[in-house]
This record gives sequence, structure tokens and C-alpha cells, in this order.
Amino acid sequence: MKIVIPGGSGQIGTLLCRAFVADGHDVVVLGRNPRAAPWRMVPWDGRSMGGWTAELDGADVVINLAGRSVNCRYHAANRQAIMDSRVQSTRAVGRAIAQARHPPTLWLQAGTATIYASRYDAPNDEATGILGGFELDVPSQWKFSIAVAQAWEHAAQEALRPDTRLVILRSAMTMSADPGGIFDVMSRLVRRGLGGTAGHGRQYVSWIHERDFIAAIYWLINHPPIAGAVNVAAPNPLPNAEFMRTLRHAWGVRIGLPAPAWLLELGAVFMKTETELLLKSRRVVPGRLLQSGFAFSFPHWPEAADDLCQRWRAIKDRPDQ
Repeated sequence: MKIVIPGGSGQIGTLLCRAFVADGHDVVVLGRNPRAAPWRMVPWDGRSMGGWTAELDGADVVINLAGRSVNCRYHAANRQAIMDSRVQSTRAVGRAIAQARHPPTLWLQAGTATIYASRYDAPNDEATGILGGFELDVPSQWKFSIAVAQAWEHAAQEALRPDTRLVILRSAMTMSADPGGIFDVMSRLVRRGLGGTAGHGRQYVSWIHERDFIAAIYWLINHPPIAGAVNVAAPNPLPNAEFMRTLRHAWGVRIGLPAPAWLLELGAVFMKTETELLLKSRRVVPGRLLQSGFAFSFPHWPEAADDLCQRWRAIKDRPDQ
């Protein structure tokens, strides 16, 4: 297959590119600052039509991952950049597909599980899940993230054409052993004794192991009946307190200092980020993947955490690290 990945230079894109190239596929990454890689890199600005559009003509799959990092403070300028980078790049991909003589048969569009409401009473699946933004006392930052998620999906749906199947990936946190990812960040805190409960600890954490994320993408590619929004998350989210306790156990660390919400908010200011990732209850389950027969290799967090710790150690022990 020829697979084109706009915005594929980040952690998720790199995971997919490595897997696709290893399996013999032709991979093209569209990036603002192309660099040497084991796959082809083509420049684009995430907004304008240009030479990059030829890559989509005749491609089998396009996986749009483009979007500015949300690891920042949500002041006005950053909010505008976050929104524009997602909506404009999605519209650009849609225009390129629309003008292609031989458009891709499948468009996998990045989205986020953040689109759902923060809840404790029941999980959010695609059929019965509650979209967020209307909960009582929702922080403005959370409402902004939900607005971005909705605008992101709407931009893709606007560009939909009959001969290209669109799947929107409402993805949870992808846990990878690679340096710089969310698992790496959490693990460093745990090993320093700082990996305790965040806030009250009852908020749910949705996650997916990197192996299952890659397998889910292949599954969606190979199952044409699936279209629309798909939750890409492990089937067993768990409360933050249990999630962190399990991660400490996987690392053999007995103590983790808890962090109350006020301390997290203060720390977020100094670290120039937001606390939504830690404090919002993301109880998201993969209803459509399970219904279609997808089998998870790591449906439970203890086994996933143990495997990721082993893989993390193996990476650190490599001579090139």
C-alpha cells in the first residue's frame, strides 16, 4: 500500500511509519520541516495546496495527524494556533482528496477522546457516549478542548466525498516506550517518587498500548464497513489512583507523592501546560472495535505497564541511546 501521513513526524506518526515500513509499505510523511528518515518526507505548510497534493493522488490510505501540540498554556494566541492547525490542515487534506483523479480509498483522520464528557457513572462509547462541554462547572480549558475536537471532526466531515471512506480516530493516550512520550514522562515521575495520585484520584484514565494502536489502525484499514467515529482506546479504563499505583508496581517503586489539584494547577503554570490531561475523567471504551471483532493484546493496564517497562529498559540499554 501507499500510505500518506500528514503531520506524521511526531510520536504517533513515527510509531505508524516504523510499522508500515517494516511491513513493506510505501510511506510518505508530509511535514513542515522535513528531515532524514527511513521513509519519504515531503514538505507542506498544513494549509495551502502545493506539490504535496500529488502524493494523495493514487494513494491507498491517508492518515492525517497534523495539529499543533496541546502541551502549552491555553492563552488566546495558543488557542487560535491549536484550532487553526487542526481545522486548516484537515480542510487542506480534504481539498487534495477532492481534486485527486484517483483519491485514496480510506481517510483516517485524527481526533481525540477528549470530545467526550468528563464522567464517572458510565463509560463513553460511540453509540451512547455523552459529548462534553455541557457539564456543570466545566473549566474553560476543557470546553476549549472539546470545541477543538468538534471543529476538527466537522472539518473532515465537510470534506467527505462518496468514494473515500472516512474514519475519525477518537484516540486515548497512546502508551509507547519511546523517549518523550506520555509513558516516558509518567515513568520518570514514578522513578523519582513523584508518581502518586493526581487530585482526588477518582478520575478515569483512558489509554492504549502502542501495539494495540498500530493493530487497530491496520484493522480499520482492512475492514471497509467501518466508517465514522471510532474510539481507539483499551477496553478497561481505570481511576487515576489505581492507574498510578499499577505503574509504580511495574517499576518496583513503593512510594509516590500525591499531588492535590491546587498543586497541579500551580505546577502547570510554571511548566507552561494545562492540567486537563490529569484531572479530567476520560472513561472511554472502544465499542465499535470490539463489536467488529478486534482483539486487544493488552486490554488491561497491569500487563501493558509491565510490557512497556520492559521495552523502555531495552531501549535505554541500546548502545545508540
